[in-house]
Amino acid sequence: MISVGEQIPEFKVFCSVPGIGPQSAAQLLGELGDIRRFDKASQLNAYVGTDLKHYQSGQTQYQDHINKRGNSHARSLMYIIVGNMIRQQRIAPNHVVDFYYKLKKQPIHPKKDKVARVACINKTLKCLYTMVMAGNDSRYLYSDSKSQNKSRK
Repeated sequence: MISVGEQIPEFKVFCSVPGIGPQSAAQLLGELGDIRRFDKASQLNAYVGTDLKHYQSGQTQYQDHINKRGNSHARSLMYIIVGNMIRQQRIAPNHVVDFYYKLKKQPIHPKKDKVARVACINKTLKCLYTMVMAGNDSRYLYSDSKSQNKSRK
């Protein structure tokens, strides 16, 4: 699976993101297919099923939930990838992990773990889409990010 994935240009872009290894990148390519077929990153989020469903009836507004109409395998794979990013934050911190902790430590309404992870899935998919469309790899300065990570504690 990895040897087939290495022939696709998006494989290199996916592997450049901290938390996405060759196995995860190959699986993600298999589940998402050609990302260039989507016109916007929001369409990619809808394909995975992490877009928000808003329900309102009269004066009553209900809490937003994810749609879950998309590809369940891609959604669970992205959940694992975000978990990998959070677990290896000391080795390879990135902006997705910073966003996760920002959501978890909000002063008024801190988000629960799964809510914050789904928000990170959306952010990661948007970043992947942008990088693939622009043809850029992810570039992180690990030495600078490590000093910022220590100040977070």
